[in-house]
Amino acid sequence: MFTKKKKGFLCSHCGRFVHLDSFIGTSFRNHCPFCLWSKHVDFRKSGDKQLQCQGEMEPIGLTFKHEGYDKYGKKRQGELMLVHKCLDCYKFSINRIAADDNPEAILELFNKSCNITDELKDGLEKEGIDLLTSKDKKEIETQLFGKR
Repeated sequence: MFTKKKKGFLCSHCGRFVHLDSFIGTSFRNHCPFCLWSKHVDFRKSGDKQLQCQGEMEPIGLTFKHEGYDKYGKKRQGELMLVHKCLDCYKFSINRIAADDNPEAILELFNKSCNITDELKDGLEKEGIDLLTSKDKKEIETQLFGKR
């Protein structure tokens, strides 16, 4: 009988098995859908797995993907993105949220990120990363839960 080999990895933070499934668009993920922690593996582009750092990346907040402007000059609202900080080399990374990421964990991360240190805020600002704030909560809930 044919047995399909499970593709995925063990999360180095929470220890749960993370399935890689191209059916739901998660075949290139490097973050855990349960605890949202990541591993610092991508070098030039998402999914290339060429970086030697391999440090754990703590989820520190959310941002919106920069989508530009529509033909009327109105800024387009981008999708929610996770912001990580490597605990080894201190680099920041932005990752797409996957369809199977735990929405409650994402909302909990957002609530936690509303109280980050000024030092962390300054580091993000230098990298051009705008962490979402309490004024963005309604849009976050809409994207996560479809609320309006």
